[in-house]
Order: sequence, then structure tokens, then C-alpha cells
Amino acid sequence: MIEKVIKTIKKYNLIEDGDKIILAVSGGPDSISMLDILYKIQQNENINFEIIVAHVNHMIREEAMEDAIYVKDFCEKRNIEFYLKSIDVKKIANNNKIGTEEAGRKERYGFFNELAKKTSANKIAIAHNKNDNVETVFMHILRGTGINGLKGIEPKRGMYIRPLIECERNEIENYCEENNLEPRIDKTNFENVYTRNKVRNIVIPYVQKEFNQNIIETIDRLSKLVTEEEEYMEKQVKNIYKNLCKFESKKEIQLDLKKFNMQERVIKSRLILYTITRIFGSTEGIEKVHIDDIIKLCGNNIGNKFLTPNKNIKILVKNHKIYFMSQV
Repeated sequence: MIEKVIKTIKKYNLIEDGDKIILAVSGGPDSISMLDILYKIQQNENINFEIIVAHVNHMIREEAMEDAIYVKDFCEKRNIEFYLKSIDVKKIANNNKIGTEEAGRKERYGFFNELAKKTSANKIAIAHNKNDNVETVFMHILRGTGINGLKGIEPKRGMYIRPLIECERNEIENYCEENNLEPRIDKTNFENVYTRNKVRNIVIPYVQKEFNQNIIETIDRLSKLVTEEEEYMEKQVKNIYKNLCKFESKKEIQLDLKKFNMQERVIKSRLILYTITRIFGSTEGIEKVHIDDIIKLCGNNIGNKFLTPNKNIKILVKNHKIYFMSQV
């Protein structure tokens, strides 16, 4: 499995000389395998990088502090820098009226980002594996998704890397057994309360039994194909955007209306999303109905017209241009 991880690292250029990497380690099979493998690669391979371990105690399970002690001891034996943060996730979830799963994720990633600044780390390693990727794609399909949702979990996004993304869960469990890692087991993973657990414990096993025993490999392959095509489309949209953009600032972007209307509908949709992302950093709150309304607005180019998809953004069609304007 170490060779497979090295191959993944090289394939996606996940780790380079001089990197300082924070490893998110819960103590479970996935993250403890990632820690053990990256530690061994650091010791034996010709790559010069540092590793730091971050552990979050969500204060939900009785065994949580035992998990923290396990990870801390593991690091101390190998002289690895260790950071612990305890967070009352249930309290945060109640205060913000969100689910504990969402609250936990926000707090974890907030801690990792904060620690990266504090330690001058330039990468954060998460122990997502191939099964996690497939579960994510299934969840996106069940909730309703566009093509982008079929990409699943990317091996590298910003400063986040996923060295185990091409390893299956059974390989990871075997690695733990063969190397006597004795990982901590989160019993809540077997409780079918959260959507991911239902997909993991009910949906995928049913599909494997009744339809396709190789569904993990099948969906993972689909995810990779979609990712390749999406990356190509993104490049095309960026090039078209450069040709259409008449003005750009932090608060406003202007596109050439005539050139926009000449594009295929699929390109128009992507241009709208790309332009909104350039102003706000994301397209959160923008749905298909908003995209359809903006395209319709641009097509009926008689007189000045405006649209407000949400309280943060205003779209104005005026003087043969499309104005994307921030309201915040």
C-alpha cells in the first residue's frame, strides 16, 4: 500500500521538497494509516518534507479523549509535533441551528486552517479514501447534482491533499492489521443516523449484492472521467471569459452582451457561475433557476433590466453589457 500512496503522490504532485504538512488524524484506520505511511515515506524516500499532526476532540463520544491520547502517544514515540483541540460540537450545532455533522466539519477545517497559519504549513493532508469518494458521489446524486457533483473528492484542492484517495477501505484495514497499528474505531460509523452512514452501510452494500459487486471501482472511474472533462471545460470557459470581459474589479464585472448571447447554453451557464465565483469566491445560493433567469434576461436585450438572484448580487443588462455587481 505504501507503493500505491507514493504513486498517488507522484501522479497528482501532492508532496514536494520543502513542504510542511499538517496531517488531520482522528486515530481511525484511515488517518492512522496515512500518518504511518507518510512518516515512513519521510524517513525512507528521497523527499524532504515535514509533518505535523492535528487532532480534534468533538466531545461527543465517551471514548473521545482516549482517541486523543492514542494519537498523541503515537506521535510522541516518533517525535512528531502534535496539536490537540477540544470542541463542544453539540453546543456549537445547537447555537447555530445546524447539524452536528456540519458543525463538526466547519470547526475541524477552521482549526486546520488556523494551525496552518500558526505553523507556516503549506499543505493539509486529509485521509479520504476511494470508498469515501464513491460515497460522496452517491450522496450528491441522491441530493440532486450537476456534472460537477460527480467529480467527488479531488486528490488535491488548494492546500488540501488526499494521499489515500486511490486506496480502498479494505486495503487500509489490512495495512493496519499487518503493521499492528490498532486504530481507534468510531462506533458511530455503524449507526445509520447520518446520510453518509446510510450510503456506506446500506446503499452501497445493496448495490454490490444486487447489481454490481465492483461498484466502488465503477463509480470511482466515472468520477475520474468527469474530473478530466470538467478540467477541460473549465479551461475553455476561462479563455472565453477573457474574451468577453470588458471590466473587472472586486465589486463589479462587465461582460460583452452580444458575445455572451452567441455562446452555447452550456457555456453561458458556466460563464455565469465562473463570473459569480470571481466576485464572491463561490456560487453558494445560486441555483439552476437563477442561471435560467439570467440567461433569459440577457436574451431579451431590449432596454435596461436587472435581476437579484440573492441579496448579495445584482445582475444588470445595460448598454450592450452584462453587469455582475456585489451588493455587500
